[in-house]
Order: sequence, then C-alpha cells, then structure tokens
Amino acid sequence: MSVVVDGLEGLRVPEELSARVPAEQRGPGRGRDDVRLLVSRGEAVSHHAFRELPALLRAGDVLVVNTSPTLAAAVDGRLGPEPGGEPVVVHFSTRGDDGRWAVELRSPEPSGSTRPRAGGPAGAVVRLPGGGRLALAGPLTPGSGRLWWARAYGDVPGLLGRYGRPIRYGYTERDQPLSAYQTVFARPSPDGGGSAEMPSAGRPFTAGLVAELAARGVWIAPLSLHTGVASAEAHEPPYPERFEVPAATAALVNAARATGGRVIAVGTTVVRALESAAVAGPVGAGASARARRGWTDLVVTPARGVRVVDGLLTGLHEPEASHLLMLEAVAGRAALRSAYAAAVRDRYLWHEFGDVHLLLPEEKGHRARCGSNSG
Repeated sequence: MSVVVDGLEGLRVPEELSARVPAEQRGPGRGRDDVRLLVSRGEAVSHHAFRELPALLRAGDVLVVNTSPTLAAAVDGRLGPEPGGEPVVVHFSTRGDDGRWAVELRSPEPSGSTRPRAGGPAGAVVRLPGGGRLALAGPLTPGSGRLWWARAYGDVPGLLGRYGRPIRYGYTERDQPLSAYQTVFARPSPDGGGSAEMPSAGRPFTAGLVAELAARGVWIAPLSLHTGVASAEAHEPPYPERFEVPAATAALVNAARATGGRVIAVGTTVVRALESAAVAGPVGAGASARARRGWTDLVVTPARGVRVVDGLLTGLHEPEASHLLMLEAVAGRAALRSAYAAAVRDRYLWHEFGDVHLLLPEEKGHRARCGSNSG
C-alpha cells in the first residue's frame, strides 16, 4: 500500500529528530511525561507540554487505551546446521491459533540493532538459546517474505522471558530494559501473550497524570490489541492482529457518543481495535461499539473513514508510513499537512521515545462528519 498525502511527499524528517533514548534519560529530574505535545484542530496547530493534556480534554471525554504488555520479543539464534550457521535475530511477532508464530529474521549489527534480511528459506531451522528450535514453514503473506510462519519447539513465553530483549531499531542509542517499553496501562495476559512492539502512544502517561485526568471527569477505558512487528523499512500495512474490546469499554464509548463526549484513541492500535468493533446503527444515528474479540485485518483509510473514534493521540510517523492513512481518516488531509510541517519546523522528536500528537476534531460540524462515515 502506498501512502499518498498531498503536501507530505517531499517532507524530510532530519535524522537528528529521531528520539534516541527515553525522555527520562535526557536530563536530571526528567520523567516519562517530559515530552512535547502537538495539538491539531483542523489546520490550527498549538504547542504544549504533555502534562497539559488534562486541560485539553473535557469532562465526559473517553480516553481508550491499550493494555497489551510489551514482550522481550527479540532473541538471538543461528540459522543452519550445527556447529556454525548464520547469526540471526528472531523477532517474534504474533502467535497464531494453531500454535505457530509469525516471525521476522534480521541480521545483527555491531551496534546492537539489526538490519533487514531476506526471509526463509522454507524448511530451515533456527537454533535458539536453551536448546529451542524454530522451523520455518513459509511466508505469512504470499509475495512478501518479511514475516514467516514458523513452528516453535519449546515454550516461547519462557524463552522470551529468559533470553529475550525488546526489539530495537537503529535510530536508538542503546539497548533499554523491558521496563522502558512498558506503559502504565500494561497488564499481563493470562496466556503470556503481548505486543512485539510497545503501544507507544501510551508511554508518556504516568499514574499521576491518569489520576488528574480522572479528577477532571475524563474516563479511561481499556482494550487490548497485541501488536505485531512493524515494517520499519518497508512501511507495509499492518498484518492481522489479535484484539479484545470489553463490554464495559464499548458501553463507555457509546455513552460518550450519546452525551456529547469525545472518544479519543491512545494510539493507532486502539483505533484499529475500536473500529473493528464498530457497528452501523439506524440511518442518521451513526455507529456504535460492541464487545468483540478475535483477529482483525482492518486497515483504516480515508476511503473507509472512522465510525466511533473522534480523536487520536499518537506519535509522529515517518512520511512513508502506512499509519498516516489512518491519521488522515481521523483528522483530514489538511490537518495532517499542517501538523507535520509544524512538527519538522519546531523540531519535534520522532519514534517510540519521541513527542506526541493529539488530533482533536473541529467543533463545528464534527458530528455530521462522523455520521457520514457510519455506513
């Protein structure tokens, strides 16, 4: 899928705007919430500290958050027969219903990060620490060899717990502990599942900020979507992912929409989950959310639109990222153009440890826009 957003084709994000370490490591006395917050209301842009978020929301708004924990999903391995073999880093992405795992094999770099490599070959075996084995079956999607289905011999959650580390890309400065990749909302999954990569829009939240939001009458509603491995270089659309929208969260979303509150997703993962649980209502009544769990292959685009999401808190995405189609669906093309020009001009920081972007609806005519997308 190619991303076409007028005005962003020539946008270049300077390398020095990559956030290389978490906010709390950028100076004495800093915390997770010491990031900047870019706010879009249509084409209007304003600049804030993230700690100002409660003042930007209203009583009756609902912030929907992803509670999926981040896994230590990167493990060193050897591809090929003993005693040697090609050194690889296995990124465990998603566990299928049949027990297989979707994995990405990457080549290690001396810096500790990784670089892309061709997938496969089919039938090859990856030797893992502790005597584990991974047998490659075939590509997850025909024609794309980045992610492969593989049969794991051994306890994968146990393997990740003993030998895994968080997935890291080349723009970061060094390895970080798994705790740096957990959000305040993360909750353990009963089956040991979780996200291959952090649901990073929730990272700047602290317990104190959540308490302040609650005191102002902003509701916090949980759901889970276990994210797979992103295509850091290829910018492919997301693959199917496992999600669950609880009945209580669906009820809060529907109550907010009925009483004039805004439904604000914390992260693109939340948009994908909520919109996968949206159902059309009677003509003129818009859509509603329902409790739902399972797999979603939904890709939110401007053509599809959004049905129950009014706003989005998210990180800053590279100009080629497929997520930008989702942002355009939520806020419109003009808002996206204006925001990203301001983010580069005012030197916001990109990626999972970077600054964040709050896309809020323009008040005038907003409900009419949502209703038109509810079919």
